Amino acid sequence: MNRHLQTFFLGLLTALLFSAFIYFAEYDLTNRFINTLCGVAALALFLYIPKRAVLVAGFLIGLFWFYWIGYSFKYQGVGYMTPFVTIGFGFIYLLFFLPLAFTDRAIIRAFFLFGLSFVEPFDWNWLQIELLFVDSYIGIFKYQLAATLLALSLPQLIPTKPYKSLPLLLLFVAFNYGYPTQQMSDLKIKLVQTDIKQENKWTKEALSPTIRFIYKEINRAIDAKYDAIVFPESVFPLYMNYNPSIIQRLKQLSYKITIIAGALLRENNQSYNVTYIFEDGKQTIAKKLVLVPFGEYIPLPKFAQKIINETFFSGNSDFKTAQHPTDFTIKGVKFRNAICYEATCQEIYEGDVKYLIATSNNAWFAPSIEPTLQRLLMRYYARKNGVTIYHAANYKGSGIIQ
Repeated sequence: MNRHLQTFFLGLLTALLFSAFIYFAEYDLTNRFINTLCGVAALALFLYIPKRAVLVAGFLIGLFWFYWIGYSFKYQGVGYMTPFVTIGFGFIYLLFFLPLAFTDRAIIRAFFLFGLSFVEPFDWNWLQIELLFVDSYIGIFKYQLAATLLALSLPQLIPTKPYKSLPLLLLFVAFNYGYPTQQMSDLKIKLVQTDIKQENKWTKEALSPTIRFIYKEINRAIDAKYDAIVFPESVFPLYMNYNPSIIQRLKQLSYKITIIAGALLRENNQSYNVTYIFEDGKQTIAKKLVLVPFGEYIPLPKFAQKIINETFFSGNSDFKTAQHPTDFTIKGVKFRNAICYEATCQEIYEGDVKYLIATSNNAWFAPSIEPTLQRLLMRYYARKNGVTIYHAANYKGSGIIQ
């Protein structure tokens, strides 16, 4: 086989194995044994393939995992940027895995790969190396990743052939022995999944039907004796605090059921992506703590932020954040609020958290694997932290995640 073709093939194989669990989940084909084999094989290939193949693998992983990110740009009026964003993520992850290409020694690559599990390019944390094993027989904690990498890399250091397989015993250390206990709330919670296309969501024509739908779902949930109803992120496509009549009606309905719904908030000339919680005639506003890089803020020096925001985001990537996460109670049970990207960030799980209510709008990226990858990441954080997530989404992804 031609050397260049072989290099490409090994890089492609590595990327396919590294990404396989996402696509298995997307098409409901997840198998723990196959996921384990694919994950271990992907890491082993990263440790031993030629240097140039590492670069091919990194580039293709960027495409396989994040080809969909550019889809949202068309809603900002710069849809021509979509292919450039897609290719850009390929190069970002080529550079991400580049340190592995500096050496042929598997043990050094293992240390590099372990170090990369702590790196978040531009504050974007959706490539978690341990995520490969979220539905497998290998655990998702750092020590289990370290044990797996050592098991795969140490054989290169052992000169005597009969003993080369001994380090593989470290895989028993990496085995999934269970996660912190997760509990289901005793409350009856209705999670609403909407399917409002992003191109229609913010139009005047869609506003009245959307609000009628929300009220209809609330009344149905009341009739069905639910304790709470959760709507997706920004289900109200408006600045809620500029609509007192809606707030008043939701307060009245909240005597019969707790209502959790996403909307926007404008105060002190600043915009916030928030969750409104209505219970017993009172309202609580939960502001977003962690913003989406390049979606809600620009993770670059200030001199570049304004130019990029005005050029590519129509000035809309300027949301502000809360100073700390918001906890609220539903009939005496404490929940933490998370809006979309937050539910895939460790910051939101700090402290005493047993239950998380998460809301998302995944229509920005339809159709794609984004809701599946988001759900896998939520499962990863839920299992690591012993949290049960109640997730309501627009387009795809609603459900209870443990």
